[in-house]
Amino acid sequence: MILRIATLNLEQDQKCWEARRELIAAQLGELNPDIWALNEIHLPSQTGRWLQHAVAKVVGTKYTLLQQSKAGAESRAQAEGLLTRYPVIETANLDYQSHNCVALAARFEIAGRLLDVYVTHLIAARVEDSARQFQVGQLLEWIHTRDDADFSVVCGDFNAAPDQPSIRLMSAAYRPTQTQATAFTPLSEPGGTPTHPEWQRFDRCIDYIWVSQSIKVQASGLCFNQPAKDNPNLWPSDHVGVWADLAIA
Repeated sequence: MILRIATLNLEQDQKCWEARRELIAAQLGELNPDIWALNEIHLPSQTGRWLQHAVAKVVGTKYTLLQQSKAGAESRAQAEGLLTRYPVIETANLDYQSHNCVALAARFEIAGRLLDVYVTHLIAARVEDSARQFQVGQLLEWIHTRDDADFSVVCGDFNAAPDQPSIRLMSAAYRPTQTQATAFTPLSEPGGTPTHPEWQRFDRCIDYIWVSQSIKVQASGLCFNQPAKDNPNLWPSDHVGVWADLAIA
């Protein structure tokens, strides 16, 4: 059985969100994900719910929305999330107790096998990588306590490139479906400074779909990677997304 999984960091509701969300919706038809992981859902403006309705309208299938608020002071502002067309049989969450970062887990029973999908967003690149190493260690330890699943997938913005220690630690347990550059697009308000001007455009891979060893990657690539036809500074987000077709044997 083939599942299409995608992930995207939404950049909350900043930088022309009402225009950006229409670009995301326009590109959903071709992508048609079975499970879609989201970082930086903006809770006050309910960006996750908007996308839930948008994907159902474009694809023609109802999706369940799962959200896990970040910890501490950010709990009312941001969340990690999943949109899924498959029924969820269990959810769980992890508070890293580190920089307000959290992880969300959802369990599915597909063709008689158990699949766990995790969504997380590690602390920003401006913080030393040792913080992300700690978070990856916590994540892997938590996943190990749930090792009765047949398959597992981890999605999200890890804020670290493949050659950094935190990603090498993750790579010891999981395989990335791709390592193409995902950040950052030249996203900006009209006449404003682009998002993250301190970084080069599309400088490195920091967004991943990680798969357990028993999963075969049939195909993978980037998504939400086209700007508006009439505005080269209007993109779906400051990151581009990642998609993968996974064979669940």
